[in-house]
Formats: sequence, structure tokens, C-alpha cells
Amino acid sequence: MGGPAGNNDRGERKDEAVVDRLVSLYGLTIKVESAILAALDQQLVSRVRALVAPLHRADQADLLERLPTSKSKKLMRMLGDDFVAELFSYVDANTRKEIVDVIGMTALARQLPYLPTDDAINIVEELEQDEIDDVLAALPEEDKLLIEEGLSFPQDSAGRMMEREIITVPTSWTVGQTIDFLRESDLDIEEFYLVFVVDAARNMLGEVYLSRLLRTQRFQRISEIMETDFRKIPVTMDQEEVSVLFRRYGMVCAGVVDDYGQLVGMITIDDIIDVIDEEAEEDLLALAGVGEANFRSSLLDTLQSRSSWLLINMFTAIIASAVIGLFDATIEQIVALAILMPIVASMGGNAGVQTLTVAVRAIALRQLDRDTAITFVRRELLVAAFNGVVFAMLSATMTFLWFKNADIAVVMAVAMFANLMIAGLSGTLVPIGLVRLGVDPVVASSVFITTITDVVGFFSFLGLAALYLI
Repeated sequence: MGGPAGNNDRGERKDEAVVDRLVSLYGLTIKVESAILAALDQQLVSRVRALVAPLHRADQADLLERLPTSKSKKLMRMLGDDFVAELFSYVDANTRKEIVDVIGMTALARQLPYLPTDDAINIVEELEQDEIDDVLAALPEEDKLLIEEGLSFPQDSAGRMMEREIITVPTSWTVGQTIDFLRESDLDIEEFYLVFVVDAARNMLGEVYLSRLLRTQRFQRISEIMETDFRKIPVTMDQEEVSVLFRRYGMVCAGVVDDYGQLVGMITIDDIIDVIDEEAEEDLLALAGVGEANFRSSLLDTLQSRSSWLLINMFTAIIASAVIGLFDATIEQIVALAILMPIVASMGGNAGVQTLTVAVRAIALRQLDRDTAITFVRRELLVAAFNGVVFAMLSATMTFLWFKNADIAVVMAVAMFANLMIAGLSGTLVPIGLVRLGVDPVVASSVFITTITDVVGFFSFLGLAALYLI
């Protein structure tokens, strides 16, 4: 029979097949995770290790991040130091801190030399200063110097995120010499895409992609095949600026140079993906006013990150309430105003946030300069005007049908149009103005936008009502 029940069964089997196929792409299946948790609860150390060992380090990191803090620490103790080194490259900052708390500074110092320098620096910079001193003191001299130099660069700069392990060759070498060097070299570089061409003073002269190198005859010289039109990343460039460059020019790797133009490291696309994720998460959390707290954060950290924003919002709400208080007599005479005024403010707030989101994105992608900013403001005002006319008519019609009062409907329409225009204007000018003042528009813009649209919405609606209706 092909009735509804049969169709549902086939649909469920199809959904299960899709889920199974997707799960098969990952080592950490639901069954494996359940088995690990069961072994963890039963204190079966050897079974826990046997189940975790075949997993990719990214899956192990995912497992640690999803577990409650008590269980994740218990799992780390069972796994021991052998599983720690590569995990550091995949876990988030909070989980890294938990790992360090479990293994201690001495064990951490033993693990750092096995990591790429950028990952090692990323871990060390999150420690307290006394912990940094202890870790550096326990490191081999060469690793210690590399990490100290990395820490000397500005926070969130190219120098902090670059890898120091790079392949450099002179222009006089042939392709054959370069390939032989790569095969015989004992440099500890897991992945690289470029061979950098430098002079005796390590000034960058060019770069050769591995794909070009491997497709070229052995007798040709590097100087004949190297790219001379390349982009060098200053060591002090902000990581967000670096990500913009990579995105704009479709780069997968780039050399990093110091203030003297000497090649000191490289940045690869995997580092940029981390930066893009980090910046996007940071902006999203800042826009919501929750700081860097997440579901693993302590209760105190969560309260601190949110209470400051709630305090600011309380003061902005008081300002909006004060505007309403100016027209308390008007509201007493026409009760419909109290019912309708939140609609005007809410529409303005939503419209302002829409414009603000587009503006902040354009600023983040470095798409707004003086000329494009004027064009952008003009465009958003046209959008606001169109929306203002449409929603003024809709709100007026709704108001008339609701209260059977044409005068209130007219006031509603004019206030709606005015507030949507103000929302479009403030949604563009506020973030641009904050950038000019050196303030992060992601953090501060939403507070200004909601305050402006609330105040203008209430003032225009109630003010018009006081003048026109009373």
C-alpha cells in the first residue's frame, strides 16, 4: 500500500540515510561519543584512550568543547600528555585554559616545541605574566627566542599570527636544486604553498607556488619562474586588515616582512579562516552586548559581561521614558496613543538596525571611503523614504480601521515616515561617525541607534498628537 503511513516510513528511512551519510564523514559519530562517555563514567582509562586515539585531533577538540567542564577535565587526565600537543591548535581559548589547568606549566612547556610557532604564541599570550615567565624559562633556547619575538609584536597583528618556519631560496638556484633542497631539508613545516625567493639580506625578491615549481623543468632558474608581482604583509598590520587582503585578492599564502623589508614569516589561509571566524564571533557578541562569554564561561564572567550593557540600556530606556513623560497629559486624553506609540518606535528601531548591519559590514570589508560613503548614505535614505511611504500608508490604514479616527491615522502616518527616515539616516551616519572618532562601531552603534529611534519615534508621534489632536 502506498498510503500516508508508507510514505512517512520511506521519508524517515531517507532522512536516516542522509544523516548516516553525513555522520560517516566525521570520526566523532553519535555512537562513538556515547561509548566514550560511558567509558569515562566507568573510569575505564584504557578503553577511553582506545576510543579517542583514532579520532582526528579536530574531533577530539570538538568532544572536549562540548563536554561540561568537569567531564572535559576528567577526559584530559585520562588521555595524558600524549594527546595534548596537537589539540591546542583546534580547541577554543576557554578549553585551552582548562587543558593548561589540568596538565600544568611544565607539561605545557614540553608540548610547545611540537607546535607551529603561531599556535605556540597564541597559547602563551593567553597566560598570566608569571605563567608566561615559567613556560619560557622551561623552553629550549631557540623556541624561547622565537616565542619572545612573537610576543613583542602588537596584539592581533600579523607578527602574532605568522608562522616562522618558511622555505627560502636564492635567485641563482635552479628548479632541480630547489626540489632537491625541499626533499632533503629537515625543516619542520607541515604545510606550505610558497617558496620565497630572497637575497642575501633576506629581502623578498619573489615567490614561487609549489604547483609552478613542480610543473617546470629542472634546469630552469628560479629567477625565470618566480612571481615578482606579490604582496608583502607588514609585521605590524592588524589581523583584520590581513584577512581583508586575503579575501580581496584570493590569496592562500603571503610573506610577512619587518620594518626593514626583511622576510620574517608567512601567513597561510588556515590562519585567515581562524581570524575571520574570530572577528565575526567577536562582532556578533559585541552587537548583542554579551562580550566574550559563552556557555562554558563562569557565572561571574557571564554576569559581568552582560550587566554593563544592561546598565547602559537602562539609561537609554530612561531617556525614552522621559520623552513619553513630557506628553502624559496628551496620553491621558487619548488612550489610543499609548497603544500605538510602541509600533512607531519598534519599526524605527528595526529599520535602523537593518541599515546599521549593512553599514558595519561595509566598514569591516573596507568598502566605505569618502565617495562611497556619500553614495551609501544617499541610497539608504532612498530606501528609507520608500519604506516610509509604504509603511506610513499601512499603519494609517490599520489605525483607522482599529480606532475609526482619521486624525490619529494621519498622525500615525507622519510619525512613521519621520522615524523611518531618521532610522535610515542614523543607521548610516552613526557607524561612520564612530569610525572617524576611533570607536568600534559594532560595540557602540546599536545603543545610539535604538536610543535615537525610540526618542524620535515617541517625540514625533506624541508631539504631533499634542499639536494636531489636542
